[in-house]
Amino acid sequence: MELFGEYLLNRVKLTILSLKYQLLFIFTLCWFSGFSQVNTPDSTKILEEITITTYGFPNRDANRLTNAESFIGENQIRNQVQSSLVGLLNIAPGVRMEERSPGSYRLSLRGSLLRSPFGIRNIKIYIDDFPLTDAGGNTYLNLLDSRSLHSIILLKGPQSSIFGANTGGAILIRTSDYRTNQKEINLEVGSYGLFHQTVKLVQLLKDYSFSINAAYQQSDGYRENSALKRKYFQTSHQWSYSKNGQLKIFAFYSDLSYQTPGGLTEAQLLTNPKAARPATPLLPGAITQQAGIFNETFFAGISNSYHFGAHLHYVTALFGNHTNFKNPFITNFEKRKEGTLGLRSYLNYRNYKNLAQKYDIYFGVEGSRSSSKIRNYGNDKGIPSLVLASDDLLAKQDFAFLKVNIDFNSKLMLELGTSLNFFGYHYESYFPTVITEQKRSFKAELMPKLALSYALYKDFSLRGSIGKGYAPPTLAEVRASDNVINTNLQAEAGWNYEAGLHYNNKNLPFTIDGTIFYFNLKNAIVRRLTATDEEYFINAGGTKQLGTELQTLWDIFMQSDEMFINHIKLTNSFTYNHFKFDNFKNSAQDFTGNNLTGVPRHTVVSGLEFRFRKYLYLFAQHNYTSAIPLNDANAVYARKYHLADMKAGIRDWKIGKSTFNFSIGINNLFNQNYSLGNDLNAANNRYFNPAPMRNYSFDLGVRF
Repeated sequence: MELFGEYLLNRVKLTILSLKYQLLFIFTLCWFSGFSQVNTPDSTKILEEITITTYGFPNRDANRLTNAESFIGENQIRNQVQSSLVGLLNIAPGVRMEERSPGSYRLSLRGSLLRSPFGIRNIKIYIDDFPLTDAGGNTYLNLLDSRSLHSIILLKGPQSSIFGANTGGAILIRTSDYRTNQKEINLEVGSYGLFHQTVKLVQLLKDYSFSINAAYQQSDGYRENSALKRKYFQTSHQWSYSKNGQLKIFAFYSDLSYQTPGGLTEAQLLTNPKAARPATPLLPGAITQQAGIFNETFFAGISNSYHFGAHLHYVTALFGNHTNFKNPFITNFEKRKEGTLGLRSYLNYRNYKNLAQKYDIYFGVEGSRSSSKIRNYGNDKGIPSLVLASDDLLAKQDFAFLKVNIDFNSKLMLELGTSLNFFGYHYESYFPTVITEQKRSFKAELMPKLALSYALYKDFSLRGSIGKGYAPPTLAEVRASDNVINTNLQAEAGWNYEAGLHYNNKNLPFTIDGTIFYFNLKNAIVRRLTATDEEYFINAGGTKQLGTELQTLWDIFMQSDEMFINHIKLTNSFTYNHFKFDNFKNSAQDFTGNNLTGVPRHTVVSGLEFRFRKYLYLFAQHNYTSAIPLNDANAVYARKYHLADMKAGIRDWKIGKSTFNFSIGINNLFNQNYSLGNDLNAANNRYFNPAPMRNYSFDLGVRF
């Protein structure tokens, strides 16, 4: 408690400085609320079977889905610690999200992190109506504030037939549901200097709705040189300008900075897990070089949706962003200026007149251009020095897609889809060698998909699909930290086969969803490191990925709110990965048949939620992750771990016209020694990035 009291004293100045701005913002919220013309309905207490909404597509009963999908809703988001997305996304089977230090996200869907030294590759991410993934294949998910998200849909397995280049899947993020007026303030504090404050406003007028989110987050981090700061502002607007037309605007600004402590050897880990990467006789350490990431990004999009009668619907979305990126590293100091401009447009024809045969047809295009001006300098203790390399790159990514859904007698759902994908990039070098503008074009790739589901009974269905995935190299792989433009990298691609079932008994209520899949990836893009930790990428054979995913939800006990215990819910997700290298070679070494690097064989995540009388609740979650191979030779493994989290508090406690929420959270309850984000195939055996030991958080929120 003394440490916590000292922490609060250290934060008083920060709170006082920001108080006048918050009071001004609160006054503004109240002023706007006076113009609201929509009453806030009572929130529902009973959890119904989820209906899935994919990007731009209509709601669908989960029992009719043809794909393996996981939905993360508002209640799941509220149960997790709000300062990070890691615990939240890891509740879904087939998903592995890592955070080597605060803000340093890595994410994979049904696959490995071999392509991702940091960041996100071979996954397509959309936020509201707009692609967050740029034309170069990179996604800065860590720019977002977790409290600004309303729901997340994870589409696992290749989704190239509708979302373009990807082999892992797609993620669809919604930031607001526009159902109720909201004015909310939240403050979260915790161990290792965590301080997270947010304000939110959602207003519904007659034909116009808007939302505003503002957030500030900082932490000192568990390890040396692992502090984080993020300033975030987000706004969205929705205007129904006619009976058939609707205009949407979405924008965010994020100023993110976080330090990167670097990997440790096992001996260094055992000596001092809090230490940053130390110096060697040849290279300085992370603290001396002030290693870190600085990312300032503005993102905006505007979309128009129009219905031409009862059957025809047209949507067009224009989006773009600008990023200033700086990365002081051990061996150099990189600066990038990036910009993206793109368009997505599709036409939907729907005919539900014939009840025996309903169909939806979607035809559309998406195209984007992303420029990257990259300058590398020497790193003189965190200050850029002499120029080492100077290059400009421009990525071009376009695809056209066609999707047909046919529903036969509300029993058989048939999905036919395909996309034609085009990718290429231009590059020009200025230093140390001058290269006039060159271009590299990849051959057009056709990505077909056939999927179906059949409802054996009203609450039980089977599904199956065959589809092809495709992912060209990202600009960060073409021009990696070795400062060489690698024009030899090929796109990776593969066929995915899967079958699944979905059962939902509303009387219990109980839901189970299971999937078995096999994905054969060719020309896998993998990361390699030089002796001085400079990275480069190669195509190194392929992978054979056989897996099983199982997710269950059981509302064990549901009674009147007057009962002392009125709701008990049990959730569970199970992932089994039998992922092997196929014809996978590195120089003279052959790793064929080895376990895929960075992928645990088993993952089990279980959650138990209790709701009590007087707004009290208790949520506990357990994550078991089996041993993880850390190099292609499978010579080094990260140990298995049991990670337990707990959160308890008061939710939706009404006092007058205000609603209060308070919670106390415990992360790593069992005080496990583990690494939530290992460096794969690390040079000089620096594999480990120790995660925090047992830590605490306190959260207070007010809605009015």
